Amino acid sequence: MIAPFTYQALPMRVVFGPGVVARLPDEVAALGLTRVLVLCSPEQEDTGRAVAAALGDRAAGVLAEARMHVPVEVATRARELARELGADGCVAVGGGSAVGLGKAIALEHGLPVVAVPTTYAGSEMTPVWGLTEAGEKRTGRDVRVLPVSVVYDPELTLGLPPGMSATSGLNAVAHAVEGLYAPDATPIVSLMAEEGARALVAALPRVVADGADLDARSEAQYGAWLCGAVLAATTMSLHHKLCHTLGGTLDLPHAPTHTVVLPHALAFNQPAAPGAVAALSRALGGAPDPARALWELAGRLGAPRSLRELGMAEADVDRIADLAVANPYANPRPVTRDGVAALLRAAWAGEPPEPLPV
Repeated sequence: MIAPFTYQALPMRVVFGPGVVARLPDEVAALGLTRVLVLCSPEQEDTGRAVAAALGDRAAGVLAEARMHVPVEVATRARELARELGADGCVAVGGGSAVGLGKAIALEHGLPVVAVPTTYAGSEMTPVWGLTEAGEKRTGRDVRVLPVSVVYDPELTLGLPPGMSATSGLNAVAHAVEGLYAPDATPIVSLMAEEGARALVAALPRVVADGADLDARSEAQYGAWLCGAVLAATTMSLHHKLCHTLGGTLDLPHAPTHTVVLPHALAFNQPAAPGAVAALSRALGGAPDPARALWELAGRLGAPRSLRELGMAEADVDRIADLAVANPYANPRPVTRDGVAALLRAAWAGEPPEPLPV
C-alpha cells in the first residue's frame, strides 16, 4: 500500500543535450528578456564572455565575481550592477556559485534566472538560496529564485577537471541520499533519487578516467539534474546542515566538503533509514553498506576523504558540533551533540565510516 503524499511539481523548463547551448539566445528571447546580466566565477570568465557574445545585444554585461557560499558583499555588488545596467534577467553560467549569485539577485529584484550549468551542483533545479555573512551561512526557500529555464549541455562540462568532476558529482549524490530519508519524501522523489544516484555512480569513474567521454558526461549531468530535483522537493537533514555549517563558518570548499561528510552522515543515519539503505544499495550495484561504498568510491576517484586535508583544524570539531545542534531540524535519527562530534572527528581524520551506537 502506498501511503498518502503530496508532490508539488516546480515550474521550470529544461533543455538537455550536447550542443544545446547554441539555442540559448532563442531561449532567452522566448522568455521575453532583452537585457540579461551574465554571471560566472573568475575561473569561468572565458565561458561567460563567450555566452555573452552569443547573446549579442541581449547581453547587458558580464560579472565574473561569483564565489562559493555567496558572500553577502558579492551579492550586494551583483544586485547593484543589475540595477545600474537595467537588466531584466540573469544568465548564470557555471556551478552552484554562479547560480547562487543569480538567486541572490532574484531574491531582491525578482529578475528571472536562466541557468547554464557547467558542473553537477544541482542548485539550478532548486528554489533554495544561500548567503554568507560574518562567517554564518543563511539559507531559505523562495520560488522567485528558481531558474525559469535550465540549459544542460554536457559539452560545457568537458573542461571540468577530474577532481572537480568527482567532488561535484558526489555532492549531487548527497542530495539523493538525503532525499531518500527526508520526512517529506514521496514515491516520485524516491524514484528520482535512486535513479540519479545510480547514474552518477555509474558515470563518475568513466568521467574521471576520460574527461572527454561525452556519453559519461551526459549521464553524469542527467544524474545531477535528477539529484537537484530531489533537493528541490524535499527537506534536507544532518548532512546538509553540517556542510552548510562547515562552509559558512570555516569557508571550506563546497563540493569537497560534501564529498567527505556524506559517507559519515549516511553511516550515522543508516540504522534509522532502512528504505533509503535498500534504494542506495540498488543504486550502488548491490552494495550492502552504502556509506562504506560511497567512501570507497571517493577513494577510487581520487577525491578527498578527510576534512583535515580541506583545511579544517581538529580544534574546530567542537565548535562545529555546537553550531550544528543549535537549531532543530528533521533527521531520521535523533541528532545529539556527542553523536555529531564523533561523526566529525571521523570525517576530520579520514577514517572509514562506521555505524555509531544508536
